[in-house]
Amino acid sequence: MIGRLNHVAIAVPDLEKAAANYRDLLGAEVHHPQALPEHGVTVVFVLLENSKIELLHPLGENSPIAKFLEANPSGGMHHVCFEVADLAAAAETLVAGGARILGDGKPKIGAHGLPVLFLHPKDFDGTLIELEEVKPELQPA
Repeated sequence: MIGRLNHVAIAVPDLEKAAANYRDLLGAEVHHPQALPEHGVTVVFVLLENSKIELLHPLGENSPIAKFLEANPSGGMHHVCFEVADLAAAAETLVAGGARILGDGKPKIGAHGLPVLFLHPKDFDGTLIELEEVKPELQPA
């Protein structure tokens, strides 16, 4: 069901500093910050040869990332994102198998402009999983 690893998301207390570390120290291509009010975060994508790193910073007091950083003040891995060809079919299979979808269970539009769902970390060995619908015809060869 899951396809390629799309990104690993890291919650950071200082977005500018984290982006500079990836750009200046590691030599990675770093995009500009992007506010995602619906998700309560500001993100910066770090492009890698085979995937991405998503740096997450709270956008507002009610951000889930603010709560994460309260518990982990230095930051840390927040979630992993896998691509799926059909998000609705994946959700149906997962729910039938006993997995829980966070929120109202309906996809939201993610940072790439594509539908996403998050799966409860207790169902996946303590790891928050994001599924992003990416059509196979849009995949690089």
